[in-house]
Amino acid sequence: MTEAERCAPEDSLSRAAAGESAAFTALVRKHQRLVYSLALRMLSDRHKAEDLAQDVFLQLHRNLVSIESDAHLSFWLRKVTINRAIDRLRREPKYEIVSLQESLALVSEVRDDDLLLQRLLRDLVGRLPPAPRAVVVLRYQEDLNPTEIARTLSMSINTVKSHLKRSLAILREQVGGADTAGPNPTAAKLDPSTGKQRSLT
Repeated sequence: MTEAERCAPEDSLSRAAAGESAAFTALVRKHQRLVYSLALRMLSDRHKAEDLAQDVFLQLHRNLVSIESDAHLSFWLRKVTINRAIDRLRREPKYEIVSLQESLALVSEVRDDDLLLQRLLRDLVGRLPPAPRAVVVLRYQEDLNPTEIARTLSMSINTVKSHLKRSLAILREQVGGADTAGPNPTAAKLDPSTGKQRSLT
């Protein structure tokens, strides 16, 4: 571990803002997984995610003086990464917008394999339009609450809650109808108020 990496987060931030390259490198190493993971979930392409992550950190380097704390840095990185991903998706001429209901209808192909269901749902998230995709990624990958998502996306909290509630309602309906022989246990465990799994007992 380098000296810059051993420093307190705020100290590394101030040193990076002052032009110390080692301190900035330490910040990149600390947060690169967050940025890349968000970019990958949004873009569903490793090369595009890598390019976007590089752009985000270049933008960070130009804006270090505006970052107030390590917590502010994490918020800033999420916001910039998501917004850049949304902009990129909207610019792509071959991007096909698939409605949430159309995407989740594919869940009917799944039977009782929860692992297969999880993989399919990750694929479905990658087919959602940019803004709903961002809401879902921030809620279920980053575990942000609706208020934090609203701040990150500059979206009203009611809009965020509406996206989540509608998504879960459609998901439960589609998964519940996946097997006519009986209810899918995954559907039974979804709590519509939180999106979390709940006990069947």
